[in-house]
Amino acid sequence: MENLVIVGSGPAGYTAAIYAARASLKPILLTGNLPGGLLTQTNTVENFPGFPDGILGFDLMENMSEQAKKFGTDIRFGVVKNAELGLKNDQGGVFHKLTLSDGAVLETRAVIIAAGSRPRELGVPGETELKAHGVSYCATCDGAFWRDVPICVVGGGDSAMEEAIFLTRFASEVHLVHRRDEFRASSVMANRVLENKKIIVHWNSVVNEIRGVAEKKVRGVQLKDTKDGHMSDVVCSAVFMAIGHVPSTEIFEGKLNLEHGYVLLAGESSTATSVEGIFAAGDCVDHVYQQAITAAASGCQAALDVQHWLVAQ
Repeated sequence: MENLVIVGSGPAGYTAAIYAARASLKPILLTGNLPGGLLTQTNTVENFPGFPDGILGFDLMENMSEQAKKFGTDIRFGVVKNAELGLKNDQGGVFHKLTLSDGAVLETRAVIIAAGSRPRELGVPGETELKAHGVSYCATCDGAFWRDVPICVVGGGDSAMEEAIFLTRFASEVHLVHRRDEFRASSVMANRVLENKKIIVHWNSVVNEIRGVAEKKVRGVQLKDTKDGHMSDVVCSAVFMAIGHVPSTEIFEGKLNLEHGYVLLAGESSTATSVEGIFAAGDCVDHVYQQAITAAASGCQAALDVQHWLVAQ
């Protein structure tokens, strides 16, 4: 029987592992399909404290992984395919059973779910090929790399408004593409966008293709009018998707309290979930900030909560 299994290897998972390992809990960390999480697909990270010159996203996660290993974390490449939560042992105690994609089974007293989330993708030609070459899902992460060039933002909610406004600090102009004739965003945010002279709104439009695959850099987008099907081209050097995130929590549906896929916590000051011995941290909990530093902070909290919970058992 393990003390703790951590599901996920982003900033939340690795930070939880560091704290848990230093507390001699001998945690097992399952990396998931993408060891290091989404940050490994980001070029230079300039807003993580301690790196005044920035650091490659891959290198930052490798450093976290090595630090977790240093203190005794057992890091395994593994994907959870089934989770049986809240089981009872012969003494009436709680334990959990995780079945991995290779058939291995782990039984553990506690679990920290740090499975993260993934940006919702458009699924259009050029998107996959140009990721990290001008296609981005985080303006805060990558906006500063695109100075004095035209940029495209896709979306119509508050997050799209915020990203478009934020990107005007760097871009020569921001093209905001929305599939309807009015925004879903709050009126305050929508008005700020409409009043900003650097933002050009393309109503009733969807991205049909992202241009630049051959050159390995974004050189524009092809737009399709949702009313008459007319095609048009917009020249830009980067495309930022702001159409939401999808929490990677599918295997916990029906087993934990979720809201739109995000794990609901038991209280504001706790990372405990609706099932005893199950804790959650990072982007699979947080639908607001979605930053590496906030994920790491919640990973720390989850590890401390697990320590206290195990002691009390």
